[in-house]
Amino acid sequence: MTTHRSEKDSMGAIEVPADKLWGAQTQRSLEHFRISTEKCPGS
Repeated sequence: MTTHRSEKDSMGAIEVPADKLWGAQTQRSLEHFRISTEKCPGS
């Protein structure tokens, strides 16, 4: 089983983890922006 798959968008091809459901644009965002996994506290 492969660990990555190749996705394409207007900026070209990018490798995305095979177990993730998102595509090329989301993968680029994860690589270029600091996105936290912290969640907001419940009310």
